[in-house]
Amino acid sequence: MASGLSNAMIKSKLTSGRYYDKSGTGLHLLVDKRGSKYWVQRYTLNGKRRELGLGSFPNVSLLQAREQALINKRISKEGKDPKGQIKKQKEIPSFREAVDKYLEFKLTEFSNEKHKRQWQSSIKTYAFPVIGNTPVNEITVDHIVQALSAIWADKTETASRLRGRIEHVLSWATVSGYRSGFNPAIWQGNLSELLPSPSSIQEKKHHPALQLVDVQRWWQDLNSRDGVGADALKFMMFCLNRSGEVRGLEWQELHLFNATEADEKGFKGIWTIPGKRMKTKREHRVPITSKMLDLINKQSHSEHNNLVFRGLKGGKLSDMTLSALMKRMNETALIETGIGFIDPKQGDRPAVPHGLRSTFRDWVAENQHSREAAELQLSHHVGSKVEHAYYRTDLIVERARILDAWGNFLERSL
Repeated sequence: MASGLSNAMIKSKLTSGRYYDKSGTGLHLLVDKRGSKYWVQRYTLNGKRRELGLGSFPNVSLLQAREQALINKRISKEGKDPKGQIKKQKEIPSFREAVDKYLEFKLTEFSNEKHKRQWQSSIKTYAFPVIGNTPVNEITVDHIVQALSAIWADKTETASRLRGRIEHVLSWATVSGYRSGFNPAIWQGNLSELLPSPSSIQEKKHHPALQLVDVQRWWQDLNSRDGVGADALKFMMFCLNRSGEVRGLEWQELHLFNATEADEKGFKGIWTIPGKRMKTKREHRVPITSKMLDLINKQSHSEHNNLVFRGLKGGKLSDMTLSALMKRMNETALIETGIGFIDPKQGDRPAVPHGLRSTFRDWVAENQHSREAAELQLSHHVGSKVEHAYYRTDLIVERARILDAWGNFLERSL
């Protein structure tokens, strides 16, 4: 029996079959045995029943599918076949042109400029040479496999992201009426049968970390350097937050305790990072130690600029600022002592800012501090989903104690 569709229902785990919408357009959701979901529209033309694919869910939303189904119903009522009316007044765009049209509105969703550049670069570098000039309605699974195969083994993560980006562009082309039927770039039940699973061939690369034996030598060098970039890197080392979280720190995110509160709690305040600035998309609280507070107080507070660590032109420090500083520190160490700040576990690659978080974890393990508190400080998930449900605290007092001990360890050589 036909049933209405809702976003909640569509997102739920559905058994295989057809689930009809109440819009009266013949629109329904087809769920295959693997759980993949596709939009299909049934319509009648010249007394014959026909079907038209409208893309896959979630790439094509319920609202988008309903809108396209309504357009197709009007076309069929005029005695015309929706399949033959796909953008009849316009030329079918090439994949290259479809990417441009898709990105006209899609790029506004990216908050990170680096991600914007990566999105465009991967498409231009690896997809355009194979399907750039191919009309979107002629792109097949063979085209997609050809584009991905060249980098699937050597650049698995890039290739996997590229596949998803191609899938999104082709879904947009379907909803926009430039193509119909199955999306050749989807993974499950399609490319998954033709290419090895990314997890089976991808070697996870970690960020090069600073060795514990080098920490105090490295810290002594950093303390000899001036500038906002050096202060931001010191702050990052004290709290172990990600570079972007530190560089985006705003005064309004800081709540500093008065002397009485600080004495009672054992730390100086709380830095609350909103979910939109976190990788996890969840709000994260960070205890402010006395050493972190010294660096905060060192920064100038402007009523016209809410950033704590500001670049030369008043904007946020670039993501390369801290990386370039660590690179210079490594080069200086090589010149002065012949021993740089490298990670032997990562092919003697120079340590980078993100790797400092691994250095902290090594120190926590060696000094038998609370693993749960340390992982929470790093804003990592702790334990299973069941354990998460029972957490009623973020262990901020314990985390403050660990950060104090860590800060004392850093400054032992000073």
